[in-house]
Amino acid sequence: MTIFTPKFISFDCYGTLIKFHMGEMARDFYGNVLDEAKMEAFIKDFSAYRFDEVLGAWKPYREVIGNALARTAKKYGVAYDEGYGEAIYQAVPTWGPHADVPGGLSKIGTKIPLVILSNAMNSQIHDNVAKLGAPFYAVYTAESAQAYKPRLQAFEYMFDQLGWGPEVGMHVSSSFRYDQNSATDLGFGTRVFVGRGHEPSNGNYRDVEIPHIGCLPALVGL
Repeated sequence: MTIFTPKFISFDCYGTLIKFHMGEMARDFYGNVLDEAKMEAFIKDFSAYRFDEVLGAWKPYREVIGNALARTAKKYGVAYDEGYGEAIYQAVPTWGPHADVPGGLSKIGTKIPLVILSNAMNSQIHDNVAKLGAPFYAVYTAESAQAYKPRLQAFEYMFDQLGWGPEVGMHVSSSFRYDQNSATDLGFGTRVFVGRGHEPSNGNYRDVEIPHIGCLPALVGL
């Protein structure tokens, strides 16, 4: 294993560090009107529509969720209630980390600057970060960047704020679509994929794959 000591480590937050509950909440709303097979497909399509919603001009994340859920409901011929989208949006700041996160981050946080780049609103993210169990050097959001990942503009905002380029950084994410493909295009020093099961692995767009954050300290020699 090659040890890489970056000047900073940037992380995707939701899904990678914070356990996401979008699918579970969608099941709560529609599980009584869709059979299991359709519900599983609904959850997958809800994820796809959220991705599609962030590809254009920046809009508040409340609209990303609401639009995506409404589009998914339309596809499956079920009613959309604006209260469903709002309930998910309001729940996001209450979600906590995957069990492996605090222990893994705490071994690094005082030695290498930890940075979050998240597709979040400023009013949401800090409640989640407070639950991660480690100090963060900086936290950047799509709202501040006025762009969502995977757009390169979001990453460029982070570089401008930090005063460091991608070549001295390590980027950690459990998503190729949102993070790792862009991290490859930008030339990060190391790209670390966390295999959370959200997406299949792709060796072309990651340098290292780890099963959980507890493995991360070893990659930087800690």
